[in-house]
Amino acid sequence: MSEVVISLSITADEYIKLYKGAARSVFTRTAEGRSIRFPANILQPFVTREGVRGSFVIEFDEQNKFKRIKQL
Repeated sequence: MSEVVISLSITADEYIKLYKGAARSVFTRTAEGRSIRFPANILQPFVTREGVRGSFVIEFDEQNKFKRIKQL
């Protein structure tokens, strides 16, 4: 299993676009500088009125499939 650490600052308006299907994935950089793309819907538990903000750990299984996400 592998994991990456990311920091996000997505406004509520930007997340609504993701939620409505304008985009299905989020593209960002990890703390180590690697590019990563992941499904936007995994952020749903962390959405507030202000959007999604904070640092997160995303864990993947041996086949690089999403396993879980947690906020730091």
